[in-house]
Amino acid sequence: MPQIPEEIIQQAIIWRREIHAHPEIGLQEFHTSAKISSLLREYDLEVHTGIAGTGVIGVLRNGEGPAIALRADIDALPIQENNVVAWYSASPGTMHACGHDGHTAILLGAARYLSQTRAFNGTVYFIFQPAEENAGGGRLMVEEGIFTRFPVSAVYALHNWPGLPVGEVAVSAGPMMASQDNFFITLTGVGCHAAMPEKGADPVLAGAHLITALQTITTRRLSPLDSAVISVTQLQAGEAINVVPQTMLLSGTLRCLSQAARARCQTLMAEYVEQLTGPFGVSGSIRWEYGYPVTVNHEQQAKILADAAHHVPGITQVHTQLSPSMAAEDFAYFLEACPGAYLWLGADGPTPGPALHNPYYDFNDQLIAPGIGLWVSLVESSLSPVSVISED
Repeated sequence: MPQIPEEIIQQAIIWRREIHAHPEIGLQEFHTSAKISSLLREYDLEVHTGIAGTGVIGVLRNGEGPAIALRADIDALPIQENNVVAWYSASPGTMHACGHDGHTAILLGAARYLSQTRAFNGTVYFIFQPAEENAGGGRLMVEEGIFTRFPVSAVYALHNWPGLPVGEVAVSAGPMMASQDNFFITLTGVGCHAAMPEKGADPVLAGAHLITALQTITTRRLSPLDSAVISVTQLQAGEAINVVPQTMLLSGTLRCLSQAARARCQTLMAEYVEQLTGPFGVSGSIRWEYGYPVTVNHEQQAKILADAAHHVPGITQVHTQLSPSMAAEDFAYFLEACPGAYLWLGADGPTPGPALHNPYYDFNDQLIAPGIGLWVSLVESSLSPVSVISED
């Protein structure tokens, strides 16, 4: 494939840093959306705004071929930035700690290049999705019918990936990211004086046993071939040091790599909460806050994306068998509604940088060029121009 012009790469780096300096929380990305819309119109793309609130879709048509979609997430996180850089967040308590600024700049750079070269036959939809972090902007877009309004044969996304070196990418068929559900457990006992525990029913003791028991679900009640994580992360109980409290609250997260494991864990956790607390004279209930499904790459699209990556300058290795992550990603909703694939773009330099969601994290601008190149390679290979065969 042709080399991406240096001028486009440098401009994309400028956009990335401008977006980083003006981060916005999910469904509040008004400045970011306006910037994206303005640039897409500048490239003569058809622009649709107000999708899932602050989402933007740019449309680039060139011929009567098929259509594919490329997605970037645009929201930031409620984290106070600790970096000392010229593009430091101007919004206290908000920062691009996951690299969505870089994903957005990469997709903008690809839109600019493809609008100039048009070496493809078909339609490309550039999806700039709001609220990937917890608010489920992907689900909102799907519920609003983007794949009915903008029908495509496939949809693709990438995410920068600390832990994988620059120049390497990973895209596997099957699960790439886990499902994510939050649970809230209430244990109700009988409060009493801490010196006379026999007069009451201690929910703290019941909770301690329950926390230990929940960990046995993944090690003894699931197949070793299934992957799941149950993490209790918050505890609330008691107001006075000499009182056995009436209630205890436990909350945490469940992550799984299959819908079957997800359903099985939820059933077993409900049984444990109800049955293990009884011998302590305590009653238990569990409430679920259902989150993102498993991000599952479709086999054909994963291969198409991997093949496209092989032709990109700067990408030296394409992994197709890396283990999935137990983190979650709302691109999963897109992949439930449409064939597609999700790729990790290696982000580590010679010295690995901070992890995602860290206050010292900053997107590695070395990824801009291979990121743009990846989208260009994918579009040009998926939407190949129709060859004209002359006849004698």
